[in-house]
Amino acid sequence: MLAAVGATEDGMTQSTRTAALLLGALLCAGAAPASAQTARSAAGTITVETVARGLEHPWALAFLPDGRMLVTERPGRIRLVSADGKLSPPLAGVPRPYVSGQAGLLDLILDKEFAANRTLYFCFSAERGGNAAVARARLDGRDAGLDDLKIIFTQQGPGGSNNHGCRIAQGRDGKLYVTLGDHFGPRDEAQNLATDNGKLIRINPDGSIPPDNPFVNRKGARPAIWSYGHRNAQGLAFNPASGELWEQEHGPRGGDEVNIIGKGKNYGWPVIGYGIDYSGAKIHEATARPGMEQPIKYWVPSIAPSGMAFYTGTLFPAWKGSLFIGALAGKMLVRLSLDGDKVTGEERLLGELGERIRDVRQGPDGALYLLTDSGSGRILRLTPG
Repeated sequence: MLAAVGATEDGMTQSTRTAALLLGALLCAGAAPASAQTARSAAGTITVETVARGLEHPWALAFLPDGRMLVTERPGRIRLVSADGKLSPPLAGVPRPYVSGQAGLLDLILDKEFAANRTLYFCFSAERGGNAAVARARLDGRDAGLDDLKIIFTQQGPGGSNNHGCRIAQGRDGKLYVTLGDHFGPRDEAQNLATDNGKLIRINPDGSIPPDNPFVNRKGARPAIWSYGHRNAQGLAFNPASGELWEQEHGPRGGDEVNIIGKGKNYGWPVIGYGIDYSGAKIHEATARPGMEQPIKYWVPSIAPSGMAFYTGTLFPAWKGSLFIGALAGKMLVRLSLDGDKVTGEERLLGELGERIRDVRQGPDGALYLLTDSGSGRILRLTPG
C-alpha cells in the first residue's frame, strides 16, 4: 500500500521515509507509553498505544506526507491530529452531513498526488434522506480548512439512516471506487441497476464516468456502477500483491463477507448469502446461484466488519501480506493470513480491549493504526512488544 513511483528499494518514497522518521521520533518522545497496554498475538506481544483520544465516533484516518493524520468524526468534523496526539479545531469548509443512526461524515482518503495537489476525497450522508455524496476538496495552505469544495457524485435511490457503505479507494489509474449501501431496504434495490443502492461505483476524480465502466451503454442502468449485489460494504482496499480490489461487507445476522471485486460482477445480496434476518426469518433463496459471486471468506455469526488494510510493513515480519479487518460487534481486530486469493487462517486480536474497531490503516512507520468507535473514540497504535 505504501509503494509508489520513485520508491526506494525497501518500498518507501523519500517523503514516506521522512514521515516515518518524524512520526517515530515524536511518538517515542511523547507521553504515550504511560497509556500503553499490551496484548498477545501469534507473532508475540503487541504494544497498544493510545495516540489520541476524545474523538466523537471517528470513522476514517488518513496520513499526511509529514506524518500527521486527518480523521473524520461522524457528526460532521474533520480534524488534524499531530503525531503526539494533539487534536486541531475542526477544519473549516466541511459540508454539513445528514446525521442520524449510522449516517454522517464517513470515509476520507488523500489523492495519490496529494503532496503536489493537496487534494482529498470524502464520503458523507447528504441531507436529503441520507443518500451518500462524494466530495473533492483541497486542504488549504494553513491546514485550517478546505478550499475548492465540489460534490462530484450523489447517490440516487431510496434513502435511509443505516447501511451507508461509503468507503473509498483510489486505483493505480487514479479512478475512485466507492461503496454505496442498501440503506437497510428495500433489499432488492441491490439487484436493480437503475439505482445506486447496494453498489460499488467507479468514477474519475472529477466525478465524470469512465467510458469503460461495465453498464455505460445499458439502457436504464446507472453508469457509475462497477459491481452490484452488495449490502453494506465498510472496507475497501487494493491488494498490493495482485492489484485486485478487495471489499468486505456486513451481512444481516450472520453472513459478513470478504470479496474480490470484478468488473460488472454480481455479489448476490439479497438473493444469496449466509445470514438470516434479525428476526430469525429467512432472507436468501440459497447460498449460491449461477452468475453470482461467492465470497472468499464469510462469518457466521457476524463480526460486523469495518475498515481493512493489507500489511506491507517490516515492524511485524510474520504479518507481512496479511489482511487486517476491524470488527464492531465483534470488538476485535481480525488478521487473515493469505495465500494468493485464498484465506488460509484467521487470528482474532485485541478482544480484551472491548473496543469497537471502526478503521484500520498502516502508518508510514510500519505500525498499525486503529480507530475505536465511541463517543470518546481513540486512535490506537500497534507495535511489537
